[in-house]
Amino acid sequence: MMPVGYRQHTRHSPLTAPWEPLFARETPNAIQLALEIREAHCNSRGFAHGGLISALADNAMGYSAVRQARTHEGTEKVSAVTVSLAVDFIDVARVGDCLEFQPTLLKVGRTLAFVDCRVVCGERLIARASASFRMG
Repeated sequence: MMPVGYRQHTRHSPLTAPWEPLFARETPNAIQLALEIREAHCNSRGFAHGGLISALADNAMGYSAVRQARTHEGTEKVSAVTVSLAVDFIDVARVGDCLEFQPTLLKVGRTLAFVDCRVVCGERLIARASASFRMG
């Protein structure tokens, strides 16, 4: 089920292909991602796997940093590579829950970007992440 305000995410990769469908929405300052947790997303204990949460938080933060960096003339081909990623897992998500990945840009410079991300299920904070990216 597509969350309200989202559209089908159009950027695909071999890593995220098994997790489809993914959803995206653009805000003035970020690109948010969302997905409904299915059994294939879960660990043996029945809740969303930390690797899934980490990878999608990283994706949302990286997409947001690149979009911001590309707003300046001559930067249309800028890309980002993750330098560091930290994730704190606060609560669990189960099958049927909709996770939203909500990045906040802290600083996007010429060579480095710093981004935080909240991973939420409704009003519940599931995880928080922070990352730095090498821009180039």
